Amino acid sequence: MVTTKSNVHGQQQRIAIIGGGPGGLTLALILQRNGMEAVVYERAESDTSSQQGGSLDIHEDSGQFALKEAGLHEQFQALARYEGEDFRLFDKTGKIYMDEVAGVDESGDRPEIDRGTLCGLLLSAIAPGTIRYGHKLIEAIPLGNGKHELHFDNGFVDTVDLVVGADGAFSRIRPLLTDAEAAYTGLSMIELNVLNAAVDHPEVAALNGRGKMFALADHKAILGQLNGDGRIRVYLSFETEREWLDACGIPFDQPEEAKKQLLDYFNDWDESLKRYIHAADGAIVPRRIYMLPVGLRWERKPGVTLIGDAAHLMSPFAGEGVNLAMLDAAELAKAIVAKSDLNEAIAAYEEKMYAYSSRSAQMSDDNLKLTFGENAAAKLQALMASFHAQ
Repeated sequence: MVTTKSNVHGQQQRIAIIGGGPGGLTLALILQRNGMEAVVYERAESDTSSQQGGSLDIHEDSGQFALKEAGLHEQFQALARYEGEDFRLFDKTGKIYMDEVAGVDESGDRPEIDRGTLCGLLLSAIAPGTIRYGHKLIEAIPLGNGKHELHFDNGFVDTVDLVVGADGAFSRIRPLLTDAEAAYTGLSMIELNVLNAAVDHPEVAALNGRGKMFALADHKAILGQLNGDGRIRVYLSFETEREWLDACGIPFDQPEEAKKQLLDYFNDWDESLKRYIHAADGAIVPRRIYMLPVGLRWERKPGVTLIGDAAHLMSPFAGEGVNLAMLDAAELAKAIVAKSDLNEAIAAYEEKMYAYSSRSAQMSDDNLKLTFGENAAAKLQALMASFHAQ
């Protein structure tokens, strides 16, 4: 039985979370720490967190706040890379605009951790049996009085008092609340990996530093990000039409040929930057970047709400995605604990979430436009300097 505290009639209430990413896991864990239970339905057949995603900077006032609520902040500090806050900024000629070096003494407010490590930390603290793998949601049917009937592709059906959509950009729960859909931002990224960079490609490792490297020009970017396993994840980024990834003719399933063709798009960039492409090994993954409308709100409905990308998908250029998902989880959990009525909890959470997420979404959109606009490196340097001056 998946329960939370009793409602006004003394009946146990059931909470289901759709999606087992950092947001969904954080919500389940904080509820458990407060004596409540929830089930997490995850479409993956098993825990694949160790293979997921790159490095994340976890912010003090959002992601780290949620980890404190989950009782995991000290464990996080032991795993986090405070030197991962290093940041280097170049233009296509190799001219350096910024070279920020962080300390390693746990004094930074945005340390890095690999997504898989973060999910592993959360999973280590969650009660066994909380996560139901191999459950892909097909449909959520409102039954009235806030209850929803959840239908999964394996034939399983559950009826719950609260369903939380933590199921990302193309959420199956979002349509219960709004017609808003994720829209293409105008940015496409191609992900490569420089494996074992420090040993096998020391010149790339030296240029990248211990954290992130941005090289910006011509409405394009080469973005490098050192991960905890020693690889540098590389994101070749293009301001382009949505169809370009399909129409460009690059054979992404043939990495060596794809690299040759990708180099043509950066033929007048400095050789030190092109080494990120030369040195890449293994699979190449193209992806489009999507967003929801900035400031999205919806008419509140009983028994359903959203957290994370399902609620406020934005580009990665504010570094807020996972942080807001975890903050949402903490705020929703706190509201559920504090309120005797689930729908009062939803209302309190959503009003708070709308305010902080809309600010971040606007920042993300503004930063994307700056990063892929004219004189991007100089403008980003000026923007960062203004932040430091505050």
